[in-house]
Amino acid sequence: MPTLPTAPETLSWYLVHTKPRQEETALLNLERQGYACYLPRLVVEKVRRRKAEMVSEAMFPRYLFVRLDTSGQGQSWSPIRSTLGVSRLVHFGNHPAKANDQLVELLRSREQALPAERLFSPGEAVRVAEGPFAGIEAIYQTADAERRSVILLEILSKTVTLQIDTAALRKAG
Repeated sequence: MPTLPTAPETLSWYLVHTKPRQEETALLNLERQGYACYLPRLVVEKVRRRKAEMVSEAMFPRYLFVRLDTSGQGQSWSPIRSTLGVSRLVHFGNHPAKANDQLVELLRSREQALPAERLFSPGEAVRVAEGPFAGIEAIYQTADAERRSVILLEILSKTVTLQIDTAALRKAG
């Protein structure tokens, strides 16, 4: 007897708890097994190897969504807990944590609409943390093509523009 296609009303999103910093591993391995998954991401600026770079990271560290069939006719849920990168399927009591479709769609739309999050914004007060100007406050201007920061520094009652490694700056205050 041929299996009937799964009706959309029997599919729901569930929450998977991953091992630390293994969201991508869990996502890849669940997708390889044929599960529909969603890992909400943010693009943020981070300092790596003394250079500022844009990186994509999980919006909710250690969590991702998996779409599962609740009718009992679809793909088995049991391989999920033994998938590389997965810690467990999240439960509230005896019931798996279910997320409605509207929440997942809202997260998808927000993920696409959110601008990349920068370490510093133009006009923000920063403090130089290292080098000959350590301890001096400045005004952040922009990042240059080499991913260094351009700041305005007041020296001897004169405003000077200076290029400095972004790793050498901290938020003032």
